[in-house]
Amino acid sequence: MLNISPHQSIFSQVGKRFSAGKAVPTPSKVTVCISLYNYQEYITNTLDSVRQQTQPALDLIVVEDRSSDNSLAVARDWIIHYAERFNTVHLVQHEQNQGLSAARNTAISLSKTPNIFILDADNLLYPRCIQRCLVALEADPQASVAYPIVEKFGEETGLMGNVVWTRDRFKHRNCIDAMSLIRKPALVAVDGYSVLNAVGKLGWEDYQLWCKFIDRDFYGIPVPEILARYRTHKTSMLNSISNQRDNIEKLHQEMMQHHPWLELPIEAQLTA
Repeated sequence: MLNISPHQSIFSQVGKRFSAGKAVPTPSKVTVCISLYNYQEYITNTLDSVRQQTQPALDLIVVEDRSSDNSLAVARDWIIHYAERFNTVHLVQHEQNQGLSAARNTAISLSKTPNIFILDADNLLYPRCIQRCLVALEADPQASVAYPIVEKFGEETGLMGNVVWTRDRFKHRNCIDAMSLIRKPALVAVDGYSVLNAVGKLGWEDYQLWCKFIDRDFYGIPVPEILARYRTHKTSMLNSISNQRDNIEKLHQEMMQHHPWLELPIEAQLTA
């Protein structure tokens, strides 16, 4: 069961408004779920990349996790201006900062569509991203995830996600980013995103989710196109928390307790 954190609605439009004589909007198959925390300088570009999707019918949910900057006001102004682009749109704010997993779970819980696209507030989508992922996922009714190739930009460059989903691929590291289209029933079946005690509210949520999927024999299918952009910068969560050397060993140990089939390096191997 997904936990939904206490929150308040900042803006909500349920069901696109339409004028007399115009066709009723096509129901959405996808909700884009964005977790937002202290990214006032990036959130507008991220939301613009969602607005520009070629997939015509979309829902949007943004969960603001008690930022200390102006993220809420920036997101609110954008959403009010572009609300008509979406069938349904919600902007909510947690009553207290809860972390990335909780923010994503709140968004997923509020969604009403069969599929969820996870997007962090500093990343970007190319216009065909959601449409191409949806075509791929609907072509394989047994698959739980469709994931594109993701290009890194900013302080690092490179590609992620250009792999085939197998258990062996995940034994030593995560190889698929959160920017993926996921069936909501699969997320509900594994209780959504988890918190790892090693780093509290921050760290390896994506890897843990994919490992939970593998434990349930859920699988993903690759979409062999570069369709999303992952921003690399020193303030990103992975750089600031998860990849600090003091935390890596604890994360490895905890992950292997939850998923004994993992083969993550131990302390001796980390220092070799």
